[in-house]
Amino acid sequence: MAPEQHPGEESLESRVEALEARLGALEQRAEAGERQPPADAADVFWALNGVRDRHPDPGAVYFAGTAAPAAGVRYEYQYGLETGHLLDIDWTQFSDSLAALGHPVRLAVLRAVLGGTETVAGLVEDLALGTSGQIYHHVHQLTDTGWLMPHARSRYQIPPARVIPLLAILTAVSGGT
Repeated sequence: MAPEQHPGEESLESRVEALEARLGALEQRAEAGERQPPADAADVFWALNGVRDRHPDPGAVYFAGTAAPAAGVRYEYQYGLETGHLLDIDWTQFSDSLAALGHPVRLAVLRAVLGGTETVAGLVEDLALGTSGQIYHHVHQLTDTGWLMPHARSRYQIPPARVIPLLAILTAVSGGT
């Protein structure tokens, strides 16, 4: 005996068909790389509201993110400091680290390394931005300031704890472009 259906009610078959159609549309969006809106799309400041709730005046600055730039590698990171602390410390202590990011070749090196190029020979070949000696110069500057680290013989990587901060800096300077 079929279940009783009341006027205005959808049949189980039509409900299943509708769900399958919605699932298919979601799968297509996921395959196309479309991002899903936050659970509450009306709350565009969900992150800011969370910081504001946890840190009343003078406030705090946070950054967080997830990234999966290479196959099988995923980075997740969150960090924050209270605004009062940030305003009290000597900012000049960060000048070398920030200066290391201020050169186009070094930024290209970091992008290539994050993309999977690990050796200076690979960087020379992939980037075509100088000789191995010139690339070593930039690699050493990035290593000295903590943006790169050796992880095997003649191989370099961005330290995992530096991936999201690097991407956060790039996000900050992009100005939304």
